[in-house]
Amino acid sequence: MLAHGLAHICAYDGNALVGFVNVAWDGDAHAFILDTSVHKDYRHQGIATALANRAAKAARQADVEWLHVDYEPHLTEFYAKCGFKPTDAGLIKLQK
Repeated sequence: MLAHGLAHICAYDGNALVGFVNVAWDGDAHAFILDTSVHKDYRHQGIATALANRAAKAARQADVEWLHVDYEPHLTEFYAKCGFKPTDAGLIKLQK
């Protein structure tokens, strides 16, 4: 996993990890935001937005052309505010 990791961005409150995002990378033109997470006690404070912005900055600095993110419908507005545009995509559920 680390070989294909562009960035692991964390948010802390002192020594406590309160937010995290993994930016995976294909080694070329595409990076992917994965595992965005903010502790429930720290939500709605702009932490996830800051994590997404830092992910985009890291991808730009690595000269990545496209930053992708998959999300559930209730997160559409959040990711739109972060600058993501909706696209068509395909998905296969591999496990029951």
